[in-house]
Amino acid sequence: MEGFRVDPRVTSPEAQAMYVEQGRKLFAFNQTIPFTPENHEATQALFGDNLGEGAIVQPPLKGVCFDMVHIGKGVMIMPDCLMMSRGGITIDDNAMIAANVQLISNNHDLHDRQILICKPVHIGRNAWVGAGATILPGVTVGENAVVAAAAVVTKDVPANTIVAGNPAKVIKKIE
Repeated sequence: MEGFRVDPRVTSPEAQAMYVEQGRKLFAFNQTIPFTPENHEATQALFGDNLGEGAIVQPPLKGVCFDMVHIGKGVMIMPDCLMMSRGGITIDDNAMIAANVQLISNNHDLHDRQILICKPVHIGRNAWVGAGATILPGVTVGENAVVAAAAVVTKDVPANTIVAGNPAKVIKKIE
């Protein structure tokens, strides 16, 4: 999958102001108690129209570029999720993201490490990403797939499969 390149050294004043504002919204979100009206408001402020009905994101949350995250209906994201979102992250309806998961849609160029190479991450409908798993740039986790705890996913995960390990490999088909 082809990605796109970003040089963070070349940022417009408008983009810089947006990143500062997102940082403030993230800080406010992380200071809220889950399942309270304040938490709901802070979640809406952080994700805006990109948050599906009934989706729950539990603090604390870490990451950047939350305007590039699209969360479907009924999604559950547990605490301590890291979303490096410059390349875009899409989480489809009813997916579950366990605690300490890393969703990483950008990486550094090997020759000029200030340059980011960005590729989207896509978590399919009804997928389950286990605790401590890492999903790397350009990966799609298929519909109804399960990523085992602590797996490092470097390639697409087929629908209706379970993957585990580092690097993650298919260990079972879900009937």
